[in-house]
Amino acid sequence: MNEKILVVDDEKEIADLLDVYLKNDGYTVYKFYNGTDALTCLKKTLPDLAILDVMLPDIDGFHICQKIRESYYFPVIMLTAKIADTDKIMGLTIGADDYITKPFNPLEVVARVKTQLRRFQRYNPAIGQPQEKNEFDIRGLIINKDSHRCTLFGKELSLTPIEFSLLWYLCEHQGRVVSSEELFEAVWKEKYLNSNNTVMAHIGRLREKMKEPAKNPKFIKTVWGVGYEIE
Repeated sequence: MNEKILVVDDEKEIADLLDVYLKNDGYTVYKFYNGTDALTCLKKTLPDLAILDVMLPDIDGFHICQKIRESYYFPVIMLTAKIADTDKIMGLTIGADDYITKPFNPLEVVARVKTQLRRFQRYNPAIGQPQEKNEFDIRGLIINKDSHRCTLFGKELSLTPIEFSLLWYLCEHQGRVVSSEELFEAVWKEKYLNSNNTVMAHIGRLREKMKEPAKNPKFIKTVWGVGYEIE
């Protein structure tokens, strides 16, 4: 299983309870008590399903749901202490897939999570994932998977297969910080070790070929302690 579930609820007891029940069922849980941290997580990690409380201290669940639907199709379940039909209608209108009113039995939430994931995976096996593309054009950096060619401002870059794969993976995940571990395992197809500096060395060579300034690169940015990102 190991599907990733985003849980957002400012009531710590509820968030912690869902965390325990979902993990006991084999899910990986990303738990937050406010909307700001949840949106930051979405930039780094794509969940398979989100459970959003409507009432949050900073950004309400409706807004988070709207932001999700701008780019993703994974299931969203809304939680609320309100029983007004208008809230339910609003949630479903902006893209929520299910609605649970507090108080609830956590086993019911887990059951609904399973139902939504099963339905999503059965009827939308490819939807919600980044659409496969053969070429990216990012501010003058053009990389084509079919021809295995890469140009920067019209000048072709001579990249090794590994360098090309690294750059392609970053472009494919543009706007998301990709960890060194994820990059290594995606490109080298081997288990990453904590002492492994292979990715850093290859990123360095890529930047040299792109004539990127080390302190303020325009394309491949380092997010210290996290990984790399092409904005």
